[in-house]
Amino acid sequence: MTKLIIQGGRKLSGELEVTAAKNSYLPILAACLLCEEKIELHNYPYYSDTESMCEIITSLGGRIEKEGSVLTVDPSSLFSWKIESELASKVRSSIFTLGALLGRFKRAHVAYPGGCEIGARPIDIHLAGFRKLGVRVEEKHGYIYCNAEKMHPASIMLDFPSVGATESLIMASVNLEGQTRILNAAREPEIVDLQDFLNAMGADVRGAGSSEIIISGVKKLRGCSFTPIADRIIAGTYIIATAMCGGDVLLNGAKAEHLRALIDKIDKSACMIEVKNDKIRVKSDARPIAVGKMETSVYPGLPTDLQAQLLALATISEGSSMIVENVFESRFKHVPELIKMGADVHVKDRVAFVRGVKHLYGASVSGMDLRGTASLVLAGLVADGYTMISNVHHIDRGYKNIEIELSKLGADIKRIDD
Repeated sequence: MTKLIIQGGRKLSGELEVTAAKNSYLPILAACLLCEEKIELHNYPYYSDTESMCEIITSLGGRIEKEGSVLTVDPSSLFSWKIESELASKVRSSIFTLGALLGRFKRAHVAYPGGCEIGARPIDIHLAGFRKLGVRVEEKHGYIYCNAEKMHPASIMLDFPSVGATESLIMASVNLEGQTRILNAAREPEIVDLQDFLNAMGADVRGAGSSEIIISGVKKLRGCSFTPIADRIIAGTYIIATAMCGGDVLLNGAKAEHLRALIDKIDKSACMIEVKNDKIRVKSDARPIAVGKMETSVYPGLPTDLQAQLLALATISEGSSMIVENVFESRFKHVPELIKMGADVHVKDRVAFVRGVKHLYGASVSGMDLRGTASLVLAGLVADGYTMISNVHHIDRGYKNIEIELSKLGADIKRIDD
């Protein structure tokens, strides 16, 4: 079992390149299935989730080549529209392949997806949208069976601005003759990135980043070269780490407009943040100040994927904080582990009440999910003594070699194998 060992108490300084966004790369990889020509993707991040998606593409007959940070996908030889449970269970975003396979083959046979257990993430919104498009959908024996032979364009009003459903429906519609509208669409930057990628392949998608997306179907997509955006959640994690540890860190490649809700909060916590083009500089030389109430929301609100890291910040901030989780109901699994380290946190339903303490203390703790494990790493960076974190495979799903990146900034962190 792989573990991370951290000796806390060091300030962070230096600069990092922010790697490509997991939440962009996954739908973009799925969208490659819509094309029959080679696609070249840059800044490939080698997260375990993206590796699992590459494995899914290979299982369908696609060919994958990796050379450094360049990933080449050749989907010309696809022969299957079936994804078995062994592969789907590795990554939640396997559901994206459903829309892409319907667009390519007009049928799909996909096992229910896996991923972090952070609460109910129903795919009902995906399936309701497909049915609006005329897809016949059956759910049985742990699989989703879709037949899209009678698929047609439609106007689809989402019950909730689901990122995954928005992306799946875009992919299902790009080759569909006529015009499809998605209303109450999610507005996240990763959806804009998917639109830009699809349009680079010859699709006609407009409106991403707003609540209405219009897809005008095209007959065929072509190969292209594309560079996905930097990961705003990774950038946010390192911003919070600097606020907690103190120091001076420059992040390259991150777009501040994607992190405005976070930056507005951190600016009130005794940090100084400077933004210039795609560079974010964070400086901190005092104990953070609690920023009071924080609520997660859909974009452009505070991301649920940064809630755990912000809670870690609150544990050592001067004053009290209240963190409201509005997106997922089971996203406080990291709290008992933080309490082992001396944090003063009480959870009731979807609200965490945090009273900041002057010091956390090193302990043996265990990761429960991707972002919760990241919060334990941040806590370990400021804790007195040594912290040992097990189940770090969770963090590898969305951070590339986090121990190497933090070591570049002066942290004392290493990975060991039992």
